[in-house]
Amino acid sequence: MVYALLLLNILFLVAGQIVWKMGLSQQGGLQWHNLFSVMFSPMIILGIALYGIATVLWLFVLSRLPLSIAYPLQSLAYVIGILAALYLFDEVIPLNRWVGVCIIIVGVIVISLK
Repeated sequence: MVYALLLLNILFLVAGQIVWKMGLSQQGGLQWHNLFSVMFSPMIILGIALYGIATVLWLFVLSRLPLSIAYPLQSLAYVIGILAALYLFDEVIPLNRWVGVCIIIVGVIVISLK
């Protein structure tokens, strides 16, 4: 159950980043002249709400898992973020980032071993 909560935490974190990226793209990026319209745009507010949910889930996770396990496992958010960048935003992911993704996955596996 706690690992399901951790996975939900990760998914909400990544979803927050995705909607922030979408919101910033809709607004033409963040500049001094559009700071307030960006900060109060629906996508940015949605991202903040998703981060709020992720935070509540994280508190549940931290109350049930040691930080030395939970925090490194949360690095899977980087892996999912790279995949989101590739598939949702058509970003080109260079080889060095794929190597980093593999290192993260290996690290998660090592930390998960009992």
